[in-house]
Amino acid sequence: MLKRILLIVVALPVSIVLVMLAVANRHRVALVIDPFGGVDSLSVQAPLYIVVFTALILGVLLGGVAVWVKQGRYRTAARRAGREVRRASAELDAVRKATGTARDLPALSDRRSAA
Repeated sequence: MLKRILLIVVALPVSIVLVMLAVANRHRVALVIDPFGGVDSLSVQAPLYIVVFTALILGVLLGGVAVWVKQGRYRTAARRAGREVRRASAELDAVRKATGTARDLPALSDRRSAA
């Protein structure tokens, strides 16, 4: 239900504004790729709304890649911590089997739900 409300309150007005922007800016513009050659060299003729939407999409993609790269150390630390937890859990199970206390103590995952 909350997703439906968010869709109506946020996505619908944004969609309407984007469609209005596209309809109002249908004229063609020259997107010059070569900064030294002028209009006749490397240029693309496209409607203005396509240029704007493409720039927005590229900005979102480049921002996502930058955040993903920036957070790489946290993902590495999480993988390392996960390996350490699995190793410690296996070691604890081995100690419990060796001492015969496996029935007396709850498992690590059980302790979290018991707390």
